[in-house]
Amino acid sequence: MLQLHDHGPIRELRLDRPPVNALSPDLLRALRAQLVQAKADAVAAVVLSGAPGRFSGGLDVPAFLALSPDQLREAWVALFDLLHELAHAPMPVVAALTGHSPAGGTVLSLYADHRIMAEGKYLVGLNEVQVGLSVPQVLYTALAHIVGTRQAHRLAMTGLLIDAAEAHRVGLVDELVPVDNVISSAIAWAEDLLKRPRNAMLKTRQLARQDLQAAFASVTPTLIDDVVQTWYSEETQATLKQLVSRLKKA
Repeated sequence: MLQLHDHGPIRELRLDRPPVNALSPDLLRALRAQLVQAKADAVAAVVLSGAPGRFSGGLDVPAFLALSPDQLREAWVALFDLLHELAHAPMPVVAALTGHSPAGGTVLSLYADHRIMAEGKYLVGLNEVQVGLSVPQVLYTALAHIVGTRQAHRLAMTGLLIDAAEAHRVGLVDELVPVDNVISSAIAWAEDLLKRPRNAMLKTRQLARQDLQAAFASVTPTLIDDVVQTWYSEETQATLKQLVSRLKKA
């Protein structure tokens, strides 16, 4: 489900849940636990990666659809807990987007300090609206932090999935490299960052991420209740089931 690879002071957390690295509740919890462990181990930087051609297909929608209301609520809490851990990580985080990274894959990358993506026809973006889910404030703030308010409005409202070149053009990702070089490039970026005087770099990083962290004040029990209620709405259920049907035929 999750591989750990240490590259000197840099720890790579590699999603390993074939076939598409879909984010199940167990994977969300495991990833958060490893971020907590990285902090305890005083890891200097973290790289989030996936398989060649596929970083993550996003939330495991079939698994989420099979959950009871209480289990679904716990699963969404697990997602927001993971994002909180990423946003408050004391060490730099690099997202190595090794391929397709829609929805939840993109969400994880928004809380990284740098995003390197495989060049080519790989897709990235927040397509929540297309599957009947609204974008919570905490995610919209993270998107706007990366691409600015105008592009955040366009991308979130329409639920667009865009290819790597367009993602680079609008600033959703910072670099494009061949798919086989994504992880090594992410490690190299982290190694270069760590050459800076550490205290100065970390204090400035903390300043730059204040809006990401402050946005978690909006993640309340009321928000979770609203997400669960929306999930069970007629419109969202119909859209999600159509999505699952298409996935089974693919």
